[in-house]
Amino acid sequence: MKLLDHMGKSLGMDPNDMRVLFEEGHQAMRMNYYPPCPQPELAIGLSAHSDPVGLAIVLQIKEMEGIQVKKSGVWVPIIPLENAFVVHVGDIMEMVSNGVYPSVEHRAAVNSVKERLSIVTL
Repeated sequence: MKLLDHMGKSLGMDPNDMRVLFEEGHQAMRMNYYPPCPQPELAIGLSAHSDPVGLAIVLQIKEMEGIQVKKSGVWVPIIPLENAFVVHVGDIMEMVSNGVYPSVEHRAAVNSVKERLSIVTL
């Protein structure tokens, strides 16, 4: 809610507007396991998509690279930082912000030698 409050403030919204929109909403949690794949170029861990929510918050366990975002038509890997979350802006936030915060298209890639685990709250 703090992050949503700050985003609302940057949009010039009334301080309670974001709370009204999101505070009573549903929240889900998902864990994704990506085992090592000997031919990662032939596999997709999770196909390209955007999240239909306001925000998705991702914790990448073991700081293993795997999330990629589409920027100017090119897939760019997100380098995980130790003890940090990745935050995806979702479709609802894009609509609420009138496109100021665009939804991000992303996917998950697999690695040839290392497993990857992510925990996502939507």
